[in-house]
Amino acid sequence: MLTADELLAGASLTFDIEVPPHLLSGAAPAGAVRMRPLAVRDLQLIARAAKDNDALAGALMVQTALVEPKLGLPQVNALPVGLLQFLLAEVNRISGIGADAGSMRSAAEDPLIRAAFLLAREFGWTPEQVGELTLGQILLHLQMLQEQRVAHG
Repeated sequence: MLTADELLAGASLTFDIEVPPHLLSGAAPAGAVRMRPLAVRDLQLIARAAKDNDALAGALMVQTALVEPKLGLPQVNALPVGLLQFLLAEVNRISGIGADAGSMRSAAEDPLIRAAFLLAREFGWTPEQVGELTLGQILLHLQMLQEQRVAHG
């Protein structure tokens, strides 16, 4: 059996991704970028920030995964579409996910992800804070929110 440390070790990996020259401008030399896989907390934050905007979700996924060079969201949004799509596909590959629109909607419908989103919104918690809760704590907070809504009509 794998240990917890072995399971969590994958989150600290980085990958050097060769960018195909045809996706770069003629002035840019061929080269690579360094990316890391996305963690659950990253996807929770991205889903919360992007809501129903698939294009924003993709840009945020690339921005979050890029280790070198580090780009801001305006810079990611300024990338050529083909390059952004290539980088997003690589983020999905190294993270072990398929992030087409259907997969993202399916993930957003997951009860645990929905609960984390609700708790973050209701209490102003960060995804990291919600991620530290146990399943029992999540259920308890959800029950308390439900009781509060019933009491206040």
